[in-house]
Amino acid sequence: MAHLLSLLVVILVAIPSSRSHALPSSSSPFDAALATLQNQIAYRFHAPDLLRRAMTHASYSRENGRALAVLGLAASQSAAALRALAADHDASASAVSRRARDASGEAACVAAAARVGIPSIVRVAAGTKPTAPPVVCGALRALIGAVAVDANSTHAAEEVFWKLHVLTAASAKAAM
Repeated sequence: MAHLLSLLVVILVAIPSSRSHALPSSSSPFDAALATLQNQIAYRFHAPDLLRRAMTHASYSRENGRALAVLGLAASQSAAALRALAADHDASASAVSRRARDASGEAACVAAAARVGIPSIVRVAAGTKPTAPPVVCGALRALIGAVAVDANSTHAAEEVFWKLHVLTAASAKAAM
């Protein structure tokens, strides 16, 4: 009986876990791009399927990042509003609203997404432009939402949001 138990332990240890949380190492160009993206945002997904979903447009699959983008937009606006109020406790509602709108708006979104290569990562159906602002912004917002769900925290999503915006601001300054 002890021999059988030892054999069972050896077999179980030798079998690779099917519950691996890491992305496969470059099993496809898409997986390699997702791994690079995780490095760029300095966030490693515990559930990599969330990242895959975030980088999938609705034109490509029913399993896409549309719902994650709703959360990502809300987290982005919350991060910007919080930063505005932290900087000025007496800020007017319109100033806070403008700050949230500007930080999460299309121009900032497209710039941040381009900086980390989202237009070349997001999966879209033929006939859909991966560089179109709604596609790019949807994927970036879905990325922020995916981080929030993966970490079960909007704080983690806000950190990634600001990392992306700092990268964008730094690249804009360097281009001048």
